[in-house]
Amino acid sequence: MHRKIKYESGIAANYISRAAAVKKLQISLKDFHRLCILKGIYPRDPVHKKKANKGSTQNKVFYHARDIQYLANEPLINKFREYKTYMKKLIRAKNKQEKNKATVLQVNKPDFKLDHLVRERYPTFSLALRDLDDCLNLLFAFALLPKSKAVKSTVIDDCRRLTAEFLHYVIQAQCLTKVFVSIKGTYFQAQIMSEKVTWLMGHQRSVGRVQDVDFKTLANFVDFYTTALSFINFRLYKSIGLLYPPKLARSKNACSGENDY
Repeated sequence: MHRKIKYESGIAANYISRAAAVKKLQISLKDFHRLCILKGIYPRDPVHKKKANKGSTQNKVFYHARDIQYLANEPLINKFREYKTYMKKLIRAKNKQEKNKATVLQVNKPDFKLDHLVRERYPTFSLALRDLDDCLNLLFAFALLPKSKAVKSTVIDDCRRLTAEFLHYVIQAQCLTKVFVSIKGTYFQAQIMSEKVTWLMGHQRSVGRVQDVDFKTLANFVDFYTTALSFINFRLYKSIGLLYPPKLARSKNACSGENDY
């Protein structure tokens, strides 16, 4: 008769601590957080934490073991390692003042796409539309940010372009149903392919210096949502017979986030 070993089955086997997950995946904690955000993996709260922690009462963050196994097969892990190796070579070349080598490295900077993650998380277009609220709220918020060291200018430009393209679709499709102006900004609601989509567009005013905001973490969400919205915009434009990407006329105040259609 097979004898059961304590803490190797049940809740203890179904959950894994964050430290153990990082060790298993052999990546840094920073890359682990980024990978979880991109893949849509979040911490779990076990019913019996003491059993999940194998008898210990130490406070830990837990993930489902199946989620970590799911992350272990993600190709992005190798891309993260390649980028880490690239940065080491670039820093070494700069420290040794090897300008030619540094220039070659910068030209051949490793890059990765998140297209496959969009298809994974949204196997159907209706699922993408259901998650569109969070996507739009975050991208519209980033579109209002001023150029600074906290957020890359290319990220802000992408947010402004994609949100402007989405608004252009709403105008052309005439699917806007409700508008409400508040102190936070203007709330919009549109009926898009039988889905109610609601988002907030902040007022056009100086944002000022934003404090107590973890832009590095938010930037990971923005990376995924910009990729997702580009797919969504393409499908929406195609559904009403418009070419994508559109040629939107930019006003003189385009640099401040104002768009002219």
